[in-house]
Formats: sequence, C-alpha cells, structure tokens
Amino acid sequence: MKVLIAADIAKEAIDLLSDDFEIELATGLSEDELAEKIAGFDAIAVRSKPKVTKKILDNAKDLKLVARAGVGLDNIDLDTCKERGIKVVNSPTALSESVAELVFAMILSFNRNIIKADNGMKKGLWEKKNLKGTEVHGKTIGIVGFGRIGSHIAKIANGYGMKVIAFDVNKDEEMAEKLGVEYKELDELIKVSDYLTLHVPLIPPTRGMISMPQLEMMKDNALLINTARGGVVNEDDLFKALSNGTIRGACLDVYENEPPKDSPLATLDNVLMTPHIGASTAEAQTKAGIIIAQKIIEELG
Repeated sequence: MKVLIAADIAKEAIDLLSDDFEIELATGLSEDELAEKIAGFDAIAVRSKPKVTKKILDNAKDLKLVARAGVGLDNIDLDTCKERGIKVVNSPTALSESVAELVFAMILSFNRNIIKADNGMKKGLWEKKNLKGTEVHGKTIGIVGFGRIGSHIAKIANGYGMKVIAFDVNKDEEMAEKLGVEYKELDELIKVSDYLTLHVPLIPPTRGMISMPQLEMMKDNALLINTARGGVVNEDDLFKALSNGTIRGACLDVYENEPPKDSPLATLDNVLMTPHIGASTAEAQTKAGIIIAQKIIEELG
C-alpha cells in the first residue's frame, strides 16, 4: 500500500511507516498538484496544511485514510470523506502540553511587558518605571473547553496559585474534582474571569462564540487568550473592544485568515500575536507524527 506524506512530519514517523508501506514525500503542493498526485495512494498524511478538499478527494480513487498530525480537522472536507467512506484520524493527545505552555508564556509575557522590555533594552533604553506588570497569583482563569489542553492549563494554573473555573458541554466531573476546578455556565465564567482562554474546535456552534456581547461581559482588566481556532473569535468585534478599553488585552495565536494580512489587530499595543505556533515544539511534532504513523499502520496494516 502507498502512503503520501503531504506535510513535514517527524522522521521517526516516516521511518515507522517505511517498514510497512511504500512512502512518497510531496510537501508544499498546490491544490491542483495534490489532486493530480494523490491518485493511487491509499492514505495521505497532513498537518494544518495542505487542505484536503473535495477536488483532491474526488481524484483519490484508492484513498482509504486521511491522517492529520495534530488536532483540528477544519482543513479536511469531512463531508466528502464520510460520503466516500474515507476514514479520518488525528493525534489530539500529542499537542496538549505544548499549547498549554504557550498559553502561559503569552500571559506572563503580556503581564510583565517582556517583549516591550526586550525591545527597549536592545535600543539602549532603560524603561523600568514604565514596565510595571501584574501577577497571576490569586487571579481567576476561565477555561472554555475543558479537555486535554484545558486540563493541562489547570495543572499549570494551580502551580501559580490561581483559581480555575471551566466551561464545557461535556463535563468531566472526576477530572474537575481532581484538579480543583469548578464548572460554570459560559456567561458566568466570562463575567468573572481575569484570564479567558479558549480551547474549543471550530464548528458551527463555536464560530464567533466570542463576539461583542461576550466581550462586553468581560472585566475591563481581563485578558483574552485564543490558541484554538481564529473563527471562534469575531476579530472585528475584538478590535473594537481592544480599541475602546472594553477589555485590557488579547493574546492570539490563531486567526480567521492565516496569515492575517493587513489585520487591524496588528496595529494595537494591547495585543500579543504569534503565527499559530501552539503545537510548534520538537516534542509535540515528534509525538504527533508517531501517533498518526501508528494509526495508519493499525488501519491499513
């Protein structure tokens, strides 16, 4: 059987697959190029890119499996896969620690003005008086989506002495009790959180779930962190809320359009932006690759 590796995945994963399958690496292909290439392959492995569209799937007459090294599946046409009987697998357990650590890296960088301080020092400035920060100790962090990533955030937050609250449509009471987390309804959580961090998939019910009504519920000194998917937050409303002081700031790793060309958010001083690096650690990528390699072997072996 043949497996097409259409994105950069860990060498360990490729080596694992090479023992059982004929492997071809073809990264950076356009939609047309991938649609032409995919004919004759039994499985394709991707990351957040490339998109696996209907056009590509229609040419994949032998395709049995789409393997996504990562969590989100919004780059895969799931409806067409379902119609064609093509199974889709991913590796949600691989990225939890990396994304959770980025959340706190962002919070601490924002709170302590680390980027401003570093930029100033490199310009020969000593701006100590203008860089007073805030602590996370004793503050409330609200986690929207209390799954694998959310639970890791709770563990880190506990270490900082924070109060942890969470919202999820599926409540894991055992995990919440173990980690000392209290479940709240979404509106209540939004109103009382000093830090609001989002960890939900982008599906119709979550698209735009943080828009002006929710932003206006937040404390005026609250910080919004989105490392989930860009479409979960209405960026036009967020820009307005940040511009008029409705909330203190935002830390964003994901965007409605990636890369976010000419985004007005990039003009604001109270926004910290990174280019979708939540899962971009050596450890996470190795784990994600190995997990999907194992799943491909299980499904096709």
